[in-house]
Amino acid sequence: MVDSSSTFAPLRHETYRSIWFASLASNFGGLIQAVGAAWMMTSITSSEDMVALVQTSTALPIMLFSLISGALADNYDRRRIMMTAQSAMLVASILLTACAFVGWITPGLLLFFTFLIGCGTALNNPSWQASVGDMVPRADLPNAVTLNSMGFNITRSVGPAIGGAIVAAAGAAAAFAVNALSYVALIYALFRWRPTTPASSLPREALGSAIFAGMRYISMSPNLEKVLLRGLVFGIGASSIQALLPVVALDLVSGGPLTYGFMLGAFGIGAIGGAVLSNRLRDMVSSETIIRLAFLGFALSAVIAALSPSAVLTSAGLLIAGACWVSALSLFNTIVQLSTPRWVVGRSLSLYQTVTFGGIAGGSWLWGIAANNYGLSNALLMSAVVLLSGVVIGLRFPMPAFASLNLDPLNRFIEPALGLDITPRSGPIVVQVDYQIADEDLAEFMALMGERRRIRIRDGARHWALMRDLQSPGLWTETYHTPTWVEYIRHNQRRTQADAENTDRLRALHRGDGMPGVRRMIERQAIPPVDDVFHKAPIDLHH
Repeated sequence: MVDSSSTFAPLRHETYRSIWFASLASNFGGLIQAVGAAWMMTSITSSEDMVALVQTSTALPIMLFSLISGALADNYDRRRIMMTAQSAMLVASILLTACAFVGWITPGLLLFFTFLIGCGTALNNPSWQASVGDMVPRADLPNAVTLNSMGFNITRSVGPAIGGAIVAAAGAAAAFAVNALSYVALIYALFRWRPTTPASSLPREALGSAIFAGMRYISMSPNLEKVLLRGLVFGIGASSIQALLPVVALDLVSGGPLTYGFMLGAFGIGAIGGAVLSNRLRDMVSSETIIRLAFLGFALSAVIAALSPSAVLTSAGLLIAGACWVSALSLFNTIVQLSTPRWVVGRSLSLYQTVTFGGIAGGSWLWGIAANNYGLSNALLMSAVVLLSGVVIGLRFPMPAFASLNLDPLNRFIEPALGLDITPRSGPIVVQVDYQIADEDLAEFMALMGERRRIRIRDGARHWALMRDLQSPGLWTETYHTPTWVEYIRHNQRRTQADAENTDRLRALHRGDGMPGVRRMIERQAIPPVDDVFHKAPIDLHH
């Protein structure tokens, strides 16, 4: 029996367990395929740029399409999206395997197939991460996110070595075939999953509007903004070790491919250890303390890698780096999920992923240039300074307390009966809410209205304003717009249980009879669409 507080507690849930193990197999296949693709590129071209583009072709789609994939994850069946993505990657892998076996592979064709597989990954990831909250109870979500990170690092610690052995024994085409087979178990697990999705009476959001709504929600959510900022800084600073590790193995410790593999394994083992201990660490200290320790630990690892002439000592530092890596990224991911309601969680995760991966990609390029211009050791020391700055930034932008807000729908809103016949697309809609507020309550009222403004705009309101009546100073009117009637309904349905306190306190301050008065109006222009005002012809007074 698994302890409910254990890191492995989410494995008690059958759906999560089956998909987690199937994802583990799929991750193994992906890493084996990556080794095969890189090795095949070296065998068909001598261009170092083309070899480097193999990794770029896989990672670039994540940067380009994550926001779109997040919007799709929030508006369509996530299970079907994942099945579509996995099936597309399976087809691309089969075609890649076939072309490799018959000898048709060219550098351009290899990059084309790896780019297609990267597109499948970009489509799959937001739906997979957002679906974790559908597979396990909210209390198990932090451990489930940690288990996902641990599973990936298990495969990363041994996958490349297995891939190298397969390539050495049977060639790159065999590695591609293994990857194609690895998708089957995951597709089957997804096929068996039958999630319960709540029915919605509203039409799906348009893709552009959905992306904008996700970005607006994050911009009005201070907790998420802090995660994005710290994730970006961590990605930039921590990318140095992984980007420069091959050169560290070759130049600083005078090793070869075996040394490099040993160091990668040390990083992966450290990551697994960090995942196992993360649950206990979260119980002992705050989330900000964990993130500070991750920044400090990774900075220490970078300093060790910069100054150490010993592969053993550098690998010991990489054990620390791996533990810090998984502790920070899994905590960032968990806070995003616990700070986001289900209607926008896919978009929030995709934007977090875009920012963090952007930091990693940009940092890798930055530290490569720094190593060329200032030397490898100095580049690693510079990255340590960036990581230390992440600790300082935490003094101004600390991570939120590791507590779970109730972000379930509030479900208090009842669509009002209307006296005017309108369609869902009718608008713009103007809403006014009237409050009678006593002078002694003004300070509290204004503070609550500041929070109300954030909630309104976060959930889709536009042109929010608060007005005071000049003749009756106790009368205050909150006003906002929505583009259409259906967006007004959507705006109110996005309210969460955590927002209820603000609403209840405002109602308690209202001194009028009954509830605050609400007026809903549709805006109409008095100016005609064409100039139909009759103009008299000018009179010539000279005749």
